[in-house]
Amino acid sequence: MASHISLILLEDVENLGLAGEEVHVAPGYARNYLIPRGLAAKATAGTLRQLAARKEKIEAKRAADLAAAQELSAKLAEVQITIAAQAAADGQLFGSVSARMIADKLTEAGYAVAYNRIMLESPIKLLGEYNVPVKLHAQVEVEVKVIIDRI
Repeated sequence: MASHISLILLEDVENLGLAGEEVHVAPGYARNYLIPRGLAAKATAGTLRQLAARKEKIEAKRAADLAAAQELSAKLAEVQITIAAQAAADGQLFGSVSARMIADKLTEAGYAVAYNRIMLESPIKLLGEYNVPVKLHAQVEVEVKVIIDRI
C-alpha cells in the first residue's frame, strides 16, 4: 500500500481542495505536479504563515473567478453554435465532433472556453441538436446549444 504525504494547498486545485486545506496525496503527485507548480507546499509553520498572509488575496481571487464564471454563464446560455460536418444519408457523421472542436467554435464566437471545461461524455457522432454542458467553475455550469449540420 502506497504511503501518502501531507501538504497544504497554496491555490485552489480542482477535484482536490481549496487553498489553505491540508490534503494527503501520493508522493509522486506532490513531487511531480503540486509542488513544482506552486500549488502546494509541505505543511510547516512557514507555509502556514505564508498562507495567512495571502488569505485575503486568495479570497478576492476566488470571488472574482466566481463572478467572471457567472457572467460568462449568462452569456453562454444564449449562445447557439453550428458545426458543419460530412455525414452519411442516415445522419451518421464521417468522424465525430469533439469537445476541442466545440471550444474552438466558442472561441471564434468570442467566448474563451478551454476544451477541458466542456463536459462531453463522448464525441458527437450524429447530426442534430445537442445541449452540451460547460463547467465554468466548481459552482457554475451552463448548457450551450450545439447544432451539428451537414456540409
